[in-house]
Amino acid sequence: MGGKAASMAVARGSAAIFQGLRHVCNKNSPKFPSLACTGLPLRHQKCQYASTQGLDLEEERPQFPGSTKAEFTLNMDFHLPEGAPGIPVYRVMDGEGRILKSSEDPQLSKDTVLEMYRKMVMLSTMDGILYNAQRQGRISFYMTNYGEEGTHIGSAAALDPQDMAFGQYREAGVFLWRGYTLDDFMNQCFSNDLDYNKGRAFPVNFGSKEHNFATYSSPLATQMPHAAGAAYALKRAGTGLCVVCYFGDGAASEGDAHAAFNFAATLDCPVIFFCRNNGYAISTPTTEQYRGDGIASRGSGYGMATIRVDGNDTFAVYNVTKAAREMCVTENRPVLIEAMTYRIGDHSTSDDSSAYRTHDEVNHYRGNSPITRLQRYLINQGWWDTEQEADYREAAKQQVMEAFRVGEVRKKPPLSDLLTDVYDTMEPHLVKQTQHMLHHIRQNKEQYPTTDIFTEEK
Repeated sequence: MGGKAASMAVARGSAAIFQGLRHVCNKNSPKFPSLACTGLPLRHQKCQYASTQGLDLEEERPQFPGSTKAEFTLNMDFHLPEGAPGIPVYRVMDGEGRILKSSEDPQLSKDTVLEMYRKMVMLSTMDGILYNAQRQGRISFYMTNYGEEGTHIGSAAALDPQDMAFGQYREAGVFLWRGYTLDDFMNQCFSNDLDYNKGRAFPVNFGSKEHNFATYSSPLATQMPHAAGAAYALKRAGTGLCVVCYFGDGAASEGDAHAAFNFAATLDCPVIFFCRNNGYAISTPTTEQYRGDGIASRGSGYGMATIRVDGNDTFAVYNVTKAAREMCVTENRPVLIEAMTYRIGDHSTSDDSSAYRTHDEVNHYRGNSPITRLQRYLINQGWWDTEQEADYREAAKQQVMEAFRVGEVRKKPPLSDLLTDVYDTMEPHLVKQTQHMLHHIRQNKEQYPTTDIFTEEK
């Protein structure tokens, strides 16, 4: 028999065996009802026909390098997403600020919880003032954090201050918890001479080496591969620290998210990927962003430990972040946290969210904000009352306004900063540009309220 004919015969024989097995393993087979298979994986059932033919399918396992956990099956079952159970949302408190299970209470001290609450209120107060300042034309841009304060403070409180953080652009509360001052926020938003970024970034692109937080980069998800790389470096250095990388549900649709997840998982990087799923990627709702069960459902596909948490429950966020950090630093592995929350404010001052969602929808979530829930907890504990609330909100407003007034009137950074921090020695083309700029400035000094021009001109 020729080679081609032999191959065809083998193929026909294999097909016949397969068709026979499919027939006898059919639950509804009238011919062999006693041999019907259950539809369960083979480790849970015996296929009598296969056994009688000397085929030990339980002993034989797939020998493919692409999968180490698979088993053979005789049932052609597709894994359909709509048939999979939803990933649960971990919580500690209900909407009224009551602890639902005593064993899940983080047992934080009164002073710590009050500090968490005050930081959240301070952040919300700053948001209101800077949002209005942009509307008045006093700063060019701003992004509020309304509704997501619990994801910031709950996670930041559970981390080591030395853990490196990478953010997207809506994590101002993490900065606040780490000691970034109101003056720091104002200096950056006004791009004055005390701005860490030296006036090179537009408002809300915060960053601080002192506070171990990499400067924001406006394009979505660019921070995610950086975070995986930084975590790999920490692992190799044996620091006992981890990296936290904040991103939104919209950023999870970027290719950089895939690269970051895969690198972190295959290289066993101690990084916490913290997704703030707030329901919208600017104006695109999550119903139009993906068909799967949120972002958490992607974790196991990359081989990452994953958990979903109520992002409006500050204690729940604290607990999962603390546990995730422990897993990262002791096991050298990435963890994905999906915090379910809601963006109450507009995406930014360039956005009008009333064009794509109703006021009723926003008001529904406003009543269950993380600030409201933690306030109810404090009142239930007897640690807070309406008088203290009014006094602190007024004090917070005064503190923000004072920092605002000081930051607004400071001069801009020296123009020499436009040409530094790239080359060790200024290149010839930059020297030429400098000369042109100096000539222009000398003729129009009143238009350049900077602290200085160039060192050599002083």
